[in-house]
Amino acid sequence: MDWDGLSVQLVVLAMAAVAAPLLVDRLERWVRLPGVVVEIVLGIVIGPQVLGLVQTGVLLETVSQLGLAMLFFLAGYEIDFRAVRGRPIVAASAGWVVSFALAAGAMWAAGAGGAVLILAIGVSSTALGTILPIARDSGLLAGPVGPHLMAVGAVGEFAPIALLALFYSEGHHSGRTTLAIALAGLAVAAAAIGSLRRSARVGRLLSATLGTSAQLAVRLSVLVLLGAVLLAAEIGVDIALGAFAAGVCMHVLLSALDEREEALVQSKLDGIGFGAVVPVFFVYTGVTFDLDELLGSPVALALIPVFLLVFAVVRGAVTWLFARRALAGRDRGALAAFAATQLPIVVIASSTAAERGLVEEAVAAAMVGAAMVSVLVFPLVGLKWTRRSTAAVAAEPI
Repeated sequence: MDWDGLSVQLVVLAMAAVAAPLLVDRLERWVRLPGVVVEIVLGIVIGPQVLGLVQTGVLLETVSQLGLAMLFFLAGYEIDFRAVRGRPIVAASAGWVVSFALAAGAMWAAGAGGAVLILAIGVSSTALGTILPIARDSGLLAGPVGPHLMAVGAVGEFAPIALLALFYSEGHHSGRTTLAIALAGLAVAAAAIGSLRRSARVGRLLSATLGTSAQLAVRLSVLVLLGAVLLAAEIGVDIALGAFAAGVCMHVLLSALDEREEALVQSKLDGIGFGAVVPVFFVYTGVTFDLDELLGSPVALALIPVFLLVFAVVRGAVTWLFARRALAGRDRGALAAFAATQLPIVVIASSTAAERGLVEEAVAAAMVGAAMVSVLVFPLVGLKWTRRSTAAVAAEPI
């Protein structure tokens, strides 16, 4: 193994991760770009198909998978089931079922053959981990859209990854499906426990080490994440499922802290995730993106707007319809736009389909390309609608 070459590639990846927010800030006067889009584009530029500074390899793939796991862990950790229970989670669950059925019907009508299920899983997802930083930084989570966005994102991320784990896992254990269901149920059980009384003893212990070198809360979070990911890998299901369940469990456990301390822990976990390993996943996604396959196929290029339209209808329009009793006007439109935003699960589903020969590489590249465009377009539309809604409320006479 060429350690010197790998060291240089890791430094180049880190440079791309640092350059992304600088470029976002520089370009903001003309266009407001989500950071993840810039990270993926920079990955394409430094990757083998443009500059060739970074090549695909086992070590970088491992670091990238750790970033993916941390992304799903933080998505699970962000969900407060006490805030989304009731109408938000019911409407989100019913909407996702309709979205999945609509996606499967569209794929079947398009003649997808054996790829119907996996493509439907991909296009019925919502990139909760991707849109959370955008929604949080804009203050959207604190408003009326917040609980519904969390519910739609939670269902739209957890349900597809659970289906991928059950139907497209590669383990060799006889009890694989049972264990996968148990792992998925871990998150559900944690949500139920969340309504129980907080443990004062756990709270004291976590609080006592929060400002010391012990950092028990952070160490425990890392341990639970790695344990869940290891379990998922051992039974042959996607690590994203284990990471998501681990995040939900840690949110419940750390609710023993007071609000200020819990926010501090989340800030530390965000620092580890979004400050270190998560950007590596997005940059490496760009490195592995098959740009030549996409640009060399007119059919693949034509499929990008088609997939984008499917995202908008399957997730956006359906979410808009099911939120009619909870939100009105532009708030409902903002929720629909964020719900249609997709990326990580599309990457997983399309790559799995291509590896198994269910779809051509060009189709998989088109699907990922459309997901990248969705991250660029839909959150911007959602934020614009939200700002208009806020401005309208502010303009109303008192």
